[in-house]
Amino acid sequence: MQWDLESLVSLLLSRAPAPELGACSLTGLLWALLVLFLWYCYRVGVDGSGREQPVPSSGLPFLALEAAAEEELQAGYLSPVLSHALFPGQAPGPGRRLYSALQDYAKRYSWAGMGRIHKGLREQGRLLTDRHAIQRPQVFCLPDVPSMPFFPRDAQRHDIEVLEASFPLILSEFRAVHQRGVDSKLGWTCGGPGQPKGYSLFSLYRKGVCVASNCRACPRTYRALSSLRTFMSANVFGHAAFSLLNAGSSLGGGYGPTNIRLRCHLGLQIPAHCELVVGGEPQCWSEGHCLLVDDSFLHTISHNGSAEDGPRVIFTVDLWHPNVAAAERQALDYIFAPEQCLV
Repeated sequence: MQWDLESLVSLLLSRAPAPELGACSLTGLLWALLVLFLWYCYRVGVDGSGREQPVPSSGLPFLALEAAAEEELQAGYLSPVLSHALFPGQAPGPGRRLYSALQDYAKRYSWAGMGRIHKGLREQGRLLTDRHAIQRPQVFCLPDVPSMPFFPRDAQRHDIEVLEASFPLILSEFRAVHQRGVDSKLGWTCGGPGQPKGYSLFSLYRKGVCVASNCRACPRTYRALSSLRTFMSANVFGHAAFSLLNAGSSLGGGYGPTNIRLRCHLGLQIPAHCELVVGGEPQCWSEGHCLLVDDSFLHTISHNGSAEDGPRVIFTVDLWHPNVAAAERQALDYIFAPEQCLV
């Protein structure tokens, strides 16, 4: 029997009881809505049963949108986390401890956004040894991070502008602590393993830990640090210090510990004949202005002036690399927290 709208309506009306005289018109409206609903259901069923599923040229049916999205997610950065070989069995002890910290973080929070960190920890041995000699992070290398010896100001414009605006205050506080004398008993770190005698540091933050006595001696500098958005204040790779280099001294070629940071140099006292070379590119500091340096590149610092020129003084602050996402920063702060002492 061929069904259409007219025959369906006639059938329903023939079986419907005749309304009493004076009944409300609402009954007729309800019957009309019921007829339309039944007709809609009938047409949807007919159209759906006769429609063929589109098939691509390969002969495989299309995946549902949700399945395709899930497959794309697993094929991305999350796929190593879901793999069976989560971490190489031959990995050294420090690498295993770092990976254990990542697992602990993921249990507390999420694996979302952890793909690069997971990849970096799994392939740390290769990443640290197979890189070009011009760039070789010594402790941790985050893969797929854009790198160059010097970064433009726009990479961390806000923090650079804060430091440069605070230049007079920072300089005055340096002069105050310098006049008291450069001595380890007064908060200075003088020389050190592999460092020249003319090199000294007055640290406000050392390996992500605030040096309280030095911060109390420089309250306005500490306040400027607190207003920075990307300062690595809770990470073992984070430092902030006055760096002093006397005339005739130089820091030989070396590499920084990681590529997840940029070291910001604010020039305070810059005599002539001072030079910074990073990745083979020479630069000079300028008083009151900042340089953004990726110190995971091979770098050298020299002060070839005379003693009458005085020391070269800069204020160094470690900032997050702009390509490290917020979720990655939170995880790396957890993995490389100062209290964990994993590096």
